[in-house]
Amino acid sequence: MSEAGGPFDPRANAPSETGGGPATATSRPGEFEIIERYLAPLASDPGAAGLSDDAAVITAEPGTDLVVTKDALAADVHFFADDPPGSIASKVLRANLSDLAAKGATPAGYLMALALPSDWTADWLEAFVAGLADDQDRYGITLLGGDTLKASGGLTISITAFGRLPAGSIVRRSGAKPGDRVFVTGTIGDAALGLALRFEPGKASAWGLDDAMAAHLADRYLWPQPRTTAAAAVRRFASAALDVSDGLIGDLAHMASSSGVAARIGAADVPLSPAVAQASRIDPAAFEMALTGGDDFEILASVPEQSCDGFRDALTAIGVPVTEIGSIEAGEGIVVVGRDGQPMTLAGTSFSHF
Repeated sequence: MSEAGGPFDPRANAPSETGGGPATATSRPGEFEIIERYLAPLASDPGAAGLSDDAAVITAEPGTDLVVTKDALAADVHFFADDPPGSIASKVLRANLSDLAAKGATPAGYLMALALPSDWTADWLEAFVAGLADDQDRYGITLLGGDTLKASGGLTISITAFGRLPAGSIVRRSGAKPGDRVFVTGTIGDAALGLALRFEPGKASAWGLDDAMAAHLADRYLWPQPRTTAAAAVRRFASAALDVSDGLIGDLAHMASSSGVAARIGAADVPLSPAVAQASRIDPAAFEMALTGGDDFEILASVPEQSCDGFRDALTAIGVPVTEIGSIEAGEGIVVVGRDGQPMTLAGTSFSHF
């Protein structure tokens, strides 16, 4: 890396007070050693130049578009500061991968800005980088560059991810049409209820959850599972799509508003894990939490009626569960039909940062 800076720029706000030198459990490496020791091994793409230059190169392949998305996560806003470092790494990277999948794109690379708090340790950083390395292998993506700095508050991580797809084939959230059917992958509400258990562990007993159910919810909160393998099916069959990050109802509202349409779904049709189904039977508020809570990172898609069988078959063939939950209609707004056949009134619709 040059002294003038590189993809990870050490010129300002270096996150070390102890300088360089070998990292130990009690010492903290300097900025250059963070880059060389921890981050450069993540940058396997030739375009990253081993994080030794001022910029990275992404080859523009003929007939393809480059899709760009960005998510930033902050301690005690999007994750607990004492969550496992590997889980934090996975959550911020997978949030971006989920956005790419919902656009029909396959991962190509990412940039990361890492703002470390004053109490960071070499051990924490090692575990964080190990989490990124595992996910890079899992999802076929590589680090291209970024920045490191000292955070004035808590840990903050921002990732900009790049994906590729055939030119002109991106699936926007604004393409839904009346007559389309609404589908969602996986199950809904696990992460939201997992988060609730972090705040109030006693809810597990109140909801009648056994240990396996409680562990499932905790796992879904800590380790989201982006549907990257579904990208091709989304691209081929969906008229509109986005990932469920702010809550099923809120994200469906985003799709409907962007498309200038209305949507109607059946509460009984929303796919639930055994843990969320059990909690919802005992506590109606848990079901509302499942519908409006965030961090599911499933794909919500509208699909023209003539393409529904193809969409189902394509996802089933790759082992991605998918459920039809409603329809797109003319008009505006969202209607959630309860199990009693009447429209539900929800206290909120989605997670909000503000």
